[in-house]
Amino acid sequence: MGEDYYLILAGGIGAAKLIEGIAEIVDQESLKIIVNTGDDIELFGLKICPDLDIITYTLADVVDKEKGWGYQRDTFNCLSVLKNYYNTGWFNAGDKDLATHIYRTDLFKKRLNKTQITKLICNNLGIKAELIPMCNEPVETYIKTPEGWIHFEEFFIKYQCKPEVLNIEFRGINDARALEQVFTYIKKAKKIIICPSNPIVSIGTILGVKDIRKALSKVKNKVYGISPIIEGVTVKGPADKLMKCLGLEVSCVGVAGFYQDFLGHFIIDNKDHMLKPKIEELGIKCYCYDTLMINLKKKVELAQFIMNLD
Repeated sequence: MGEDYYLILAGGIGAAKLIEGIAEIVDQESLKIIVNTGDDIELFGLKICPDLDIITYTLADVVDKEKGWGYQRDTFNCLSVLKNYYNTGWFNAGDKDLATHIYRTDLFKKRLNKTQITKLICNNLGIKAELIPMCNEPVETYIKTPEGWIHFEEFFIKYQCKPEVLNIEFRGINDARALEQVFTYIKKAKKIIICPSNPIVSIGTILGVKDIRKALSKVKNKVYGISPIIEGVTVKGPADKLMKCLGLEVSCVGVAGFYQDFLGHFIIDNKDHMLKPKIEELGIKCYCYDTLMINLKKKVELAQFIMNLD
């Protein structure tokens, strides 16, 4: 049997929703969360880690629940002035959110690494779960469009995922290394949960870190994933577009195939029940449930369903 903690691979709003549900039924202290940092970007001279911040704000119960990111009841006075000086005003950083970026950047200048900084931010916000950046090395996701290469955040926010995707590149991934303790967590965790995040640029980035995928494949029987694709459409974001670019079937079956070497269990939405046999043909146990987390009740119910699976 594993230790009395759960390891979660996470990135973005889909992950935050599930984690919010899990945190309602288990102690935060029992959660160890590896977070995608491939979306990290530097703007206004500040180090910004979007996925880390979304998960952090969610666990601290300060997230804007309507948007799913940023601080609740935030103002945008600083950004309104910054737009006079930068052409990066498309990044909607609120005043409270900017405080996090200023603090993080200051700590980087003091030569702390991303893991140390994340721990300090979490401690200051009263978070008991352990948030772990996928690596301390800088990794940035770029999307190739007909107009050239652009940062994923720009593709996602400024251009609203509209440009055609010709290629995807994780710059710096070959130098990325996970903390040694991550491999211990993978080995000893009671259950490993792959959130319904973008399989390519959220979970896929984590899997690109040296030896992570290999370590997961050794404990396949305790790895549980949730599909972010329902009836061939992504719940949120450009997962379908990115999967198509890589030649993957845009369905829960395509996601399962992408995870096949390490995924032991997969939860798909009830609406895709007819695809269950195809996933089981891949050697993955498949379960059907209502995976659309439209409110806290649905988040908790999905979390409970996952926790009850053997």
